[in-house]
Amino acid sequence: MDIRRSFIKDLLKSTEVDKPVNVKGWVRTKRDNKQIAFIAINDGSTINNIQVVLNLSDFDENKFRLITTGSSLSVNGTLVQSMGKGQSIEIQATEIELYGTADPETYPLQKKGHTLEFLREIAHLRFRTNTFGAIFRIRHAMAFAIHNYFNDHGFYYLHTPIITGSDAEGAGEMFRVSTLDIHNLPKTEDGKIDFSQDFFGHETNLTVSFQS
Repeated sequence: MDIRRSFIKDLLKSTEVDKPVNVKGWVRTKRDNKQIAFIAINDGSTINNIQVVLNLSDFDENKFRLITTGSSLSVNGTLVQSMGKGQSIEIQATEIELYGTADPETYPLQKKGHTLEFLREIAHLRFRTNTFGAIFRIRHAMAFAIHNYFNDHGFYYLHTPIITGSDAEGAGEMFRVSTLDIHNLPKTEDGKIDFSQDFFGHETNLTVSFQS
């Protein structure tokens, strides 16, 4: 059955149960016994997760083993009232499509506490944590309010130069972007600056070209 996707933030506020739903997102946690599994899924629409309940006898065991923290899924099921604590509704899964796996040995966001220093090293994933998820939602609300204010008062939003690895129109001669210590620059064997140790992994500039 082709079921229209629902966002988790809407389902968690829904009072309409016993209806077919589809959610897509990544796995925050998974726990199971010999008969039933519980998967917490998040799609970024809210900081909260929705619980998916699986009857293990209805699903392929080898496929189920591939579902780990960080995996991305599409879940079809029935939205029902939850009998457990901590949530009012949950999804009784009837079909799961595994979009992508996450190796537990290398995926950095496991079910444990992470320091802010560590999360800054994985900037592309830190939004999946509650801490940074909350921070950037507040930032979004503030930025949106500021943009609305200036728009309503006749101002225009102009894009500032973007960071690029292309030396467009001589941009690298004036607007180089680097996190390296200019007083102690790392060097390669041939004496050039070792940009592989820089934040972006190579030389970057602020472009002055509309073509970048």
